[in-house]
Amino acid sequence: MVMAQNDWKDRLGVVFSTNPDFQYTTSGEEEADTLPPEKQRLVVGIDRRNRGGKQVTLVSGFKGRSDDLKELGRTLKTRLGVGGSAKEGEITVQGDFRDKVTEILRSLGYNAKRGN
Repeated sequence: MVMAQNDWKDRLGVVFSTNPDFQYTTSGEEEADTLPPEKQRLVVGIDRRNRGGKQVTLVSGFKGRSDDLKELGRTLKTRLGVGGSAKEGEITVQGDFRDKVTEILRSLGYNAKRGN
């Protein structure tokens, strides 16, 4: 469908050409393939900054597609029975679960270590 390819929201901040034959193309950033679990180096730490005094367990160092990150975050949250989020290469789990998260990640085959 032509309209789907010509969505105006994708072109915000772009200077337009007066050439009627000009076709705007977006440079689609491709996500890197997800590394296998044994090659991932995940660090499990705790974070208290900018969270109103609440503690969260932060899993950082994930390299791969955002879908795989969200799936791993969903698995952690389900096994722990808590809330959280997974975005920008980090998984946030509400509460201080550093030891449990490290155990779960190791049981899934990830190279995880406990940080701060």
